[in-house]
Amino acid sequence: MPPMNNWSPDSIAAQALGWVDEQTRAITPPIHVSSTYLRDPDNQYRSGRVYARADNPAFDQAEAVITALEGAQETLLFASGMAAATAVFQALQPGDHVLAPQVMYWSLRNWLMSHATRWGLDVQLIDMASPAAVQAALRPGKTRLVWIETPANPLWTVTDIAATAELAHAAGALLAVDSTVATPLLTQPLALGADLVMHAATKYLNGHSDLIAGSLSTGAPRSEAASAHWQQVRKVRAQIGGTLGSFEAWLLLRGLRTLHLRVRAACASAQRVAEHFDGHPLVAEVLYPGLPRFPGHAIAQRQMKGGFGGMLSLRVKGGVNGGVNGGEAAAIAVAAHTQLWKRATSLGGTESLIEHRASVEGAGTPAPPDLLRLSVGIEHVDDLIADLEAALQRAHA
Repeated sequence: MPPMNNWSPDSIAAQALGWVDEQTRAITPPIHVSSTYLRDPDNQYRSGRVYARADNPAFDQAEAVITALEGAQETLLFASGMAAATAVFQALQPGDHVLAPQVMYWSLRNWLMSHATRWGLDVQLIDMASPAAVQAALRPGKTRLVWIETPANPLWTVTDIAATAELAHAAGALLAVDSTVATPLLTQPLALGADLVMHAATKYLNGHSDLIAGSLSTGAPRSEAASAHWQQVRKVRAQIGGTLGSFEAWLLLRGLRTLHLRVRAACASAQRVAEHFDGHPLVAEVLYPGLPRFPGHAIAQRQMKGGFGGMLSLRVKGGVNGGVNGGEAAAIAVAAHTQLWKRATSLGGTESLIEHRASVEGAGTPAPPDLLRLSVGIEHVDDLIADLEAALQRAHA
């Protein structure tokens, strides 16, 4: 692998670290499908490969690219973002106290408040954007993990990674960051003090809505506890088996090659969309870290470099006969009237998606009933704005 000390993230991604197969001179790696590997005559495994659940060479290149982009020491691929995220918690012990944000990815929040608590974790949800709330909730010597998501789905709440890392470490806890929305191109949590970074690689890292995957990256261990926890994460992946398929790993590497182009385009368009609808007569509020009036804008400016992400939410005003729930009805109607924006659940793909998030999350959601979550793709931004404008007008006609 060539030296890349002076390579930009764009070049690292585009050439997948400049890998070339020494035997065939291929610039695209093959898809390794073997599930098992030959033992040496003296009963050793000098290849380092035993069984594909943990030792699949199909993972190597994608893991290496993510490691380089995150400035990490090591990365592990998982079968999904949920498999990656839950492995972090499954590597803890029953009775351990963990902090997580009130606003976060809904599936993980549900898992934490159901399975994880039944298993014995002491899970406490707090306002993670408030350092004072974090400080008050930490139990020195008892809190083992602080989990943050920034920007946080679906309100795009921004958490100060560096400040939270300092508080967590002072209490003897590890800090893990769901950086799916920011991507390693905009934020490198490890450099800001985090111990772990998780990506739902289904989203921006792959970026083509054609696979499910997740990743965890770690930096140089800051403590024995951090090192021991990472080894437990490795065991969880191998023993529970939440590993990626070979073809999916190959697809993920293909997606990573265009990460910089897609993220840059999505950020620019999301900023345009947010600015256009900020103050719009049919929109009650635009939630986007790139707007100066957004509560977390100043922090986002410090820790997001090159853009504020491709995700935003619109709160739609009720129609003329809307009543109490008019905003909800109007929001659902707006989504129904879009043509270019697709009504689907996910984010980070080339196509722009729109969804009424409260309907997806159900009871207990922090998403207001009038909120539409938007994942901005790479279509022409003028078309995206025009489509939303037309949908808003039709919904309020």
